[in-house]
Amino acid sequence: MKIALVNPRWTFEGSIYFGCREPHLPLEFGYAKALLEQRGNEVRILDGQLDGLSSRQIADGVAGFQPDYTVVTTAPSYLFWRCAPPELRVPRAILDDVRDLGGTLIGVGPHASTSPRSTLRKLGVDAVVLGECEEMLTNLVSRPREAWPEVSSIAYLGDDGEPVVQGRPHASDMAALPALRWPSKSIRRHQHHHHRFDASPTGPGAEMETSRGCPYHCTFCAKDNFRNLYRKRPLEIILDELDGLIAEGVEYVYMIDEIFLPNRALLEAIAARPVKFGVQTRIDLWSNDLLDLLGASGCVSIEAGVESITPEGRMLLDKKSKLTTEEFTERLIRAKQTIAFVQANLIDAKIDDAEEIESWRQHLQAHGVWANQPVPLFPYPGSPDYTKLWGIPDDQAWERAHEHYLGLFDRYSEIQEARPMPLGELESSVAHG
Repeated sequence: MKIALVNPRWTFEGSIYFGCREPHLPLEFGYAKALLEQRGNEVRILDGQLDGLSSRQIADGVAGFQPDYTVVTTAPSYLFWRCAPPELRVPRAILDDVRDLGGTLIGVGPHASTSPRSTLRKLGVDAVVLGECEEMLTNLVSRPREAWPEVSSIAYLGDDGEPVVQGRPHASDMAALPALRWPSKSIRRHQHHHHRFDASPTGPGAEMETSRGCPYHCTFCAKDNFRNLYRKRPLEIILDELDGLIAEGVEYVYMIDEIFLPNRALLEAIAARPVKFGVQTRIDLWSNDLLDLLGASGCVSIEAGVESITPEGRMLLDKKSKLTTEEFTERLIRAKQTIAFVQANLIDAKIDDAEEIESWRQHLQAHGVWANQPVPLFPYPGSPDYTKLWGIPDDQAWERAHEHYLGLFDRYSEIQEARPMPLGELESSVAHG
């Protein structure tokens, strides 16, 4: 079989999307390609983001490849499955371009994982994958269409034209995913160093993961239907992949783990290698000596989820931390002693005093730690927040959450569009654009 894996060239006009807009390595497609090739398939990644391909160039690439299957993702990279653009206009547009060229069309991403029926309808694909897609794509393409009823964690249109949803969202076996290798030209294009502020890049950056999922269940985190269970990759696989990136000239790696937990053996191994890295973590899980080791191992950037400056706010967000605000503060300042950039992430919990927040931010900034203005909360379908408001996500989940969000806030995060468009208008622009 020939399989094309397509990451569109993303645009975000009018979107509430607040993730990074620079290109990142499509890790989910990297794993999928390796697993599919192990089964004897011919696989090509067409990455509009990283390779700067226009829609026309992607369509031409698909036409020239003549795939049996074309897979399109609904999030710019695996790093942002947890905060993907709610609208599906970009993947729908590229699917329309390749509809008569790409063979059987498959959608993957957080939208299909949370609301498979509406995602099938909006994308107009033959099937979508529920949950993590790497292993599921291998299962799907190895069976003819008439055998799809045997495949779990997918949705497709039945003979009567109605959606058939089978099984629950899939969680990949992280021990079975191989060390990734990327083409040299892709690494050379990857000049972005995600969330790095201590130095300007002098060589390529990259992304990888040492684990997937999170053992916590904070209300705002959209991980219930994908990337939920915490799973570690084997240390030898991590180091094999990291060494491959270093050999390609990569000088900085961002670990996209939902939560980069303390791991002495991993940190000691990274410390022996000529590379810097960044992580996102919970500062309350780190002891002072492990924070010192984190800095000594080459970490130059931390995003630390504090979320609220009060115990009441953290309880409301189900943060489940035993630290006081004073202890959070001390630990952040301690981290800054050995790590170049430390950020405390705050979410608008709606109960913290604005003057107290600003006073806390200024105190941290006086010690070199950055704390953002509290970010308004989007109730992503698949998050506990969404479930508390409306129950299990249905076919209107994204529209409902989007309308609610636009109605609550007159300001958004610092990198969002000043005037986000309603979801219906965003998605209808595909048909008329």
